[in-house]
Amino acid sequence: MAADQSRPWLERVWYAGAASGVWLIPFGWLFGLATALRRALFRSGMLPSFAVSTPVVVVGNLTVGGTGKTPLVIWLVEELARRGFRPGVVTRGYGGSILGPAIVTPSMTAGECGDEPLLIAARTHRTVVVARDRVAGARLVTECGADVVIADDGLQHYRLRRNCEIVVLDGERRLGNERQLPAGPLREPASRLGSADAVVVNSGTAGPGELTMRLVGGNARSLKDGTERRLESFAGTAVHAVAGIGNPQRFFTSLRAKGLKLFEHAFPDHHNFQPGELDFPDSLPVLMTEKDAVKCRTFARDGWWSAPVSAEFETLAAESLMTLVLEKIRRPVECG
Repeated sequence: MAADQSRPWLERVWYAGAASGVWLIPFGWLFGLATALRRALFRSGMLPSFAVSTPVVVVGNLTVGGTGKTPLVIWLVEELARRGFRPGVVTRGYGGSILGPAIVTPSMTAGECGDEPLLIAARTHRTVVVARDRVAGARLVTECGADVVIADDGLQHYRLRRNCEIVVLDGERRLGNERQLPAGPLREPASRLGSADAVVVNSGTAGPGELTMRLVGGNARSLKDGTERRLESFAGTAVHAVAGIGNPQRFFTSLRAKGLKLFEHAFPDHHNFQPGELDFPDSLPVLMTEKDAVKCRTFARDGWWSAPVSAEFETLAAESLMTLVLEKIRRPVECG
């Protein structure tokens, strides 16, 4: 397949079949040996892992970049709360300066705790703890009264024992060329999917045994005053679309599906927006992802809107996933 030259070089190597990265393959083998050895050491007990006093559900991925974990974490928190649980979240806080463990508060900035923790805390109103040491973070979540800990992006953090592992795949990109870093996008080999308790595919087509999740857009929300407006009301209007996420094209495609005309502005995942960076030389509306909006709220202008999304499953898939999670969190904890 011919590689799209407009995409970054490494992305073309990983996802579009560009041949110019073949020299990276030996480095991928070395990375694979290192990750396999590390996991074996944890499984054998030669490297210690630790349980906390509450069940732990890990939501992670095999690839670098975004796959839709955060909407699934929010969905799980809401579903568990609906069933009478008191879930809390531990996350690394990528892009933030806080080492933790620290409880996310509304006064924090993305520069301190990361964009995803702010978003999860704002959406769920539950305890969210940022911690590079996920074990210490999970313990703090438990001390705050949670009876289930959701570990966001903790699949490879084997120091923290877990009851349940959920892997999220980008349904469009899946595993790319199925090579490990830096030759491909994988943090662990593709065979790791077989040991996960559930594989959730974000859009695209699910394979055998996989569950399909889709992201559904809600009303646009003003960054200035919180007023809401239906996304469809922008149909036929030219807007500046801003996305600093793992797969910006998914966001742009969702806006086009609502009839919007876009000037696309793709930024790296977790990009730390600064005042003036989005001051475009016109008065067109600016629409951005909810994850980006939490980083722009302190210098937002009139006409800036966030476009929230929520995870959604077909009824049978939702029931299947929650039945699995509930069964797992009632069992004794296992090593990763």
